[in-house]
Amino acid sequence: MSDPKGAARKAAFARRKAAHEAGLGVAGAARLLDYLAPYRGRVISGYLPIRTEIDPRPAMAEMSRDGAVCVPVIEGARLPLKFREWTPGCALVEGPFGAAVPETGAWLEPEVLIVPLVAFDRAGNRLGYGGGFYDRTLERLRSLRPTVAVGFAYAAQEAEGLPLEETDQPLDAIVTEAFTLEFPATR
Repeated sequence: MSDPKGAARKAAFARRKAAHEAGLGVAGAARLLDYLAPYRGRVISGYLPIRTEIDPRPAMAEMSRDGAVCVPVIEGARLPLKFREWTPGCALVEGPFGAAVPETGAWLEPEVLIVPLVAFDRAGNRLGYGGGFYDRTLERLRSLRPTVAVGFAYAAQEAEGLPLEETDQPLDAIVTEAFTLEFPATR
């Protein structure tokens, strides 16, 4: 039996690893900060990178000077993410899947989410890790109010023909070290 998502993830992980080892993340973080500038003062969710994910922490640290920044916390399978306040240097503990989470802090609801991903396409679709956490979370947040989801990745993670599902939530933008793509809000 064929596993299109598994094959797409395996290929994207290899491309991501090569980009990570080439040290392309610094340029990506600078471009991410440029994209986030209009959202200063709003609650922004970032993430604490695992393995070879591109690192948004430099942009998160800068954005925390003007507003609250939080990171996702997985509470259980098939549940939306919760978000705990993060500040540079805060105490962290190990969370699910090896991602660190703040030991303490307020629970927040972000208006802008920096979304990690395995692969993306030029239509604003993303391939994640397979748990559906961001899809459930974005669906819930978007049902309450406008919510911006920006995928953050290495340009090498771009792919064509991503295997998509009806429940996949599109991104509003994708930021890489080489380019930024924005998508119409009326999709």
